[in-house]
Amino acid sequence: MAQAKQRKATTPPADETGLDFARAWVEFPDPADDEQVFRCDLTWLTSRWACIFGRGCQGIAEGRSSDGCCTLGAHFSDEEDEERVLKHAARLTSKTWQYHDVAEDGGVVETNEDGERTTRLVDGACVFLNRPGFPGGTGCSLHTLALSEGREPLETKPDVCWQLPIRRTYEWVDRPDDTRVLVVSIAEYDRRGWGPGGHDLHWWCTSATSAHGSGEPVYVSYRPELTELMGEAGYARLSELCEQRLASELPLVAPHPADPDDAARTAVPAGAAVPAVPAKNPAVPAKKRKPARAK
Repeated sequence: MAQAKQRKATTPPADETGLDFARAWVEFPDPADDEQVFRCDLTWLTSRWACIFGRGCQGIAEGRSSDGCCTLGAHFSDEEDEERVLKHAARLTSKTWQYHDVAEDGGVVETNEDGERTTRLVDGACVFLNRPGFPGGTGCSLHTLALSEGREPLETKPDVCWQLPIRRTYEWVDRPDDTRVLVVSIAEYDRRGWGPGGHDLHWWCTSATSAHGSGEPVYVSYRPELTELMGEAGYARLSELCEQRLASELPLVAPHPADPDDAARTAVPAGAAVPAVPAKNPAVPAKKRKPARAK
């Protein structure tokens, strides 16, 4: 059998820790689905990462820090995703969207060489990205639209944009007693999540020390997104387990290496207020629907 080609390890930028380190995981049954089990990366979800777009983000493309992670545009996960985004984009105006007139002339969607439908690239980045100096504000225009209307950005942005940097994957697992369960993993979207090309990104934030130091752990700051990905009951259970981890008086097992040494250990209740985060945007597609049962 042919062996998979091994990629030579690359040295991460000085600001980033390596990809391989000890992680603490927890598995628990989905309270809302007997056939589903969540497998969650507590090292990531209790880390102090925060989006630093416009506040030190170095960008995934060299020389384009103001793009953040929007340089490549967004892949739509399906027709429903595309239709939802276009519906919300229709409320953008030339005062809130820098490329409004460009989009009216040429559209906002294009098909790449692999036949995938994506947001259009204009001037080297996503058509929805407002650039520095635009009077309506810098960052994702769809994100800004959501905040201005009192919505969560996950309502207006493409699936891959609002999910980043959470990575959800699925695997049907056969158990020794001839039962089968769907394991849903909730983890860090690190460089590997982008595929082989992830190693070539100029910079990536999830393991960058400059992006760790938030006052809130990821499971709190990303409560809306995690609730959408896991359901209310699933998120509630995850929150309990994260709080238990942080409340332990013992040394934290497998902390994230990018977190500061003095990262706060105080658990934050799931009901605590969560401030809006800056615009955060694309990666690679991730389906929202539960996969069909493997035969």
